[in-house]
Amino acid sequence: MSATVAEYTTISHPEPDTRVWHEVHGEGPPVVLLHGAFSGASSWGAQVPALVDAGWQVFCPERHGHGHSPDVTEEFHYADMATETIAYLDEVVGGPAQIVGWSDGAVVGALVALARPDLVRGLVLVGQYYNSAGRAPGGILDALQSGDPDLLAFFKAEYADESPDGADHFEVVFDKTMAMITAEPEIDLGEFAAIACPTLVMQGDKDEATLDHGREVAAAIPDARLCVIPGSHLIPIEAALQVNAAILDFLGDPAATHG
Repeated sequence: MSATVAEYTTISHPEPDTRVWHEVHGEGPPVVLLHGAFSGASSWGAQVPALVDAGWQVFCPERHGHGHSPDVTEEFHYADMATETIAYLDEVVGGPAQIVGWSDGAVVGALVALARPDLVRGLVLVGQYYNSAGRAPGGILDALQSGDPDLLAFFKAEYADESPDGADHFEVVFDKTMAMITAEPEIDLGEFAAIACPTLVMQGDKDEATLDHGREVAAAIPDARLCVIPGSHLIPIEAALQVNAAILDFLGDPAATHG
């Protein structure tokens, strides 16, 4: 689906006039899709048409150092990504939205909901653990840490196709990403009691997070539901029909969303 907008915009974080790439599709109340590590707006290709057809306006920002957005910081941290996303919501979206985060994007979405509940009408968290106790062994992170050559080649080629920083900068982004996801997130699930919006916790039954962790996350968030779909960390791609149906059911009727 072609975007209504596919261009650079500027936000005030992490630096004044930071350039970030974003795509905007459709018309209606806003839904903001937050991508994972080593990916960007294109990772949501199976979700965007379903959301637009249902009457939502879909925003797909690419965090700095991802997709088409240039890299601007020496380190990556989830807290900084959340602040960047808050700036995007305030300055580009212009107010509260439904937030759907996948993988790293789910950590960012949860942190945004905690820091600025006024900006998050609803929250969908897909396929993510929030502390190391919830990380399932044998997943994509393990493969990256072991230097799986096929996986690295795939991510490097995708990066080279989109990044304005050039193919050689992938090594910098890779090292910063691995440093972050080796040490973060380490969130006490008790903090999630402060998430004030309706929340859907979704994961594959063979995901990067254990099923027990998914249950604990859903139990920790007031007014949260848990949805487990057969599949891996890639359920938005490999089980798109089920994922889209669950998201649309959770979001409800866009015509009932005001402001």
